[in-house]
Amino acid sequence: MAAPADPRRLCRLVQDGRLCTLREELQAAGHAGCAGPAGDTLLHCAARHGRRDVLAYLVEAWDLDIEAANRDYKRPLHEAASMGHRNCVRYLLGRGAAVDCLKKADWTPLMMACTRRNLEVIRDLVEHGANPLLKNKDGWNSFHIASREGDPLILQYLLAVCPSAWRTESKIGRTPLHTAAMHGCLEAVEVLLQRCQYEPDCRDRCGLTPFMDAVQCGHTDVARLLLKKHKACVSAEDSLGAQAIHRAAVTGQDEAIRFLVSELGVDVDARAGSTHLTALHFAAKEGHVSTVQTLLSLGADINSKDERNRSALHLACAGQHAACVQFLLSSGLQDSPDVTGILAQHLTRSPNVLQCFNHSTMAEGISRDSQ
Repeated sequence: MAAPADPRRLCRLVQDGRLCTLREELQAAGHAGCAGPAGDTLLHCAARHGRRDVLAYLVEAWDLDIEAANRDYKRPLHEAASMGHRNCVRYLLGRGAAVDCLKKADWTPLMMACTRRNLEVIRDLVEHGANPLLKNKDGWNSFHIASREGDPLILQYLLAVCPSAWRTESKIGRTPLHTAAMHGCLEAVEVLLQRCQYEPDCRDRCGLTPFMDAVQCGHTDVARLLLKKHKACVSAEDSLGAQAIHRAAVTGQDEAIRFLVSELGVDVDARAGSTHLTALHFAAKEGHVSTVQTLLSLGADINSKDERNRSALHLACAGQHAACVQFLLSSGLQDSPDVTGILAQHLTRSPNVLQCFNHSTMAEGISRDSQ
């Protein structure tokens, strides 16, 4: 009776491309059907690591199923496409692999290929009938995914073979332009603005525009391009009334804030919708000390209050951000009650934050004694 094959050892042999040893061990075992921990067959392993000779041997000598799915419903074609192994992709397609097979979350091999900057693999899949308009469970098609990666040649190719590919939104209303802007793909944004007809300040379900996405992620070069070529509005508000400067404060993008205030003339104390939160409030809420410093250096009012009469100190204390609390106190911001009479200090639970107030009180006492 043949000894059972060790799946892990066989996978290592496939991964290393040791075809002769693999052949010997499979012949000794009498089969090649053992699956790995994730349900991978040896074909999955060969395709993932670009071992075309091993792939061909397993298919032709052992008649392994090229449509076998692992626990994520990935097939060998998904593996080869996702890793950019063109030789394996071409072999599987030549053997009749289903070009638009779906893995978990409804990703096709073409979508997987679009996560890599490999135009040849994408072209091979399309020429074998892959549909760029299919969407995954989040509503992204292949063009959307390619926009995230930002290769202009791939975007140009997809538009050439499928001119309507750009007319797509995710399930939360995000366009490829939003995605390219968020990821700072300047060349991709240039292609999208040249070749596609996106409305200026197109919004997703949260009210975000591509300009907001660029700014909140610190991509000022993309933001400048959107202003110049797409007439983006710098004061557009999201669904909660926040502008680009507020979103940049949330993500701690100091350079983007300087760009908005110093170059574009955005009001550093602009208030967000009905909450009346300023960028200073948002930065303090997240504990971004450097952003608080940047805003104050640009003239932000340290004493600004929101609609509940809370200062930035209240927001920093609520978030238990000791360093931010310390900086605000040392910058001269005094604690004061909100509309319900609650002091910022009452919101603290962290001993480190309470210590900031104790040190501030001691410093004030020393200062009075020395006068």
